Amino acid sequence: MVSLNFYQAKDLADLDFQLDEIQSDYSALPKLALERIEERNLNDDFFAYPVTVFAEGKIAGFFVLDFGNDKFEFTTQSDSVLLRSLSINPKFQGKGIGTSVVITIDDFVKEHFHNCKEIVLSVNERNISALEIYLKTGYHLTGKIKEGRSGPQLVMAKILD
Repeated sequence: MVSLNFYQAKDLADLDFQLDEIQSDYSALPKLALERIEERNLNDDFFAYPVTVFAEGKIAGFFVLDFGNDKFEFTTQSDSVLLRSLSINPKFQGKGIGTSVVITIDDFVKEHFHNCKEIVLSVNERNISALEIYLKTGYHLTGKIKEGRSGPQLVMAKILD
């Protein structure tokens, strides 16, 4: 149903979507996430990998796999990755694409980052739909809470086997 590819500049036009006010509280839009990566790259921090989500051959969403030191706010595991800025274009929402992406990320990480043993993330405590998706796809609550720009963030993790 979905496929994942490393972001390419030609993807940008189709990633220029807007989220509603509530969703934009929970996730950075692709353009902002890409700007942050560019800023990091200027400081020789090349540890964040943007990924484009495709559904039925069309660009449907975006996320970032971040191997930088920010992940240590969430885990002590050095062989981990921080999942950031996952968003699905509203035109594609409500079709199970978000759930499919979260499931597909595991194989994508294993294929491209062989040494990675854990995926970590934070989800706003009010973002019940995302929390439910992560729980039903094998993530667990770690018990850690991180203060985010839109309130408390529940830290979640999934061990890759």
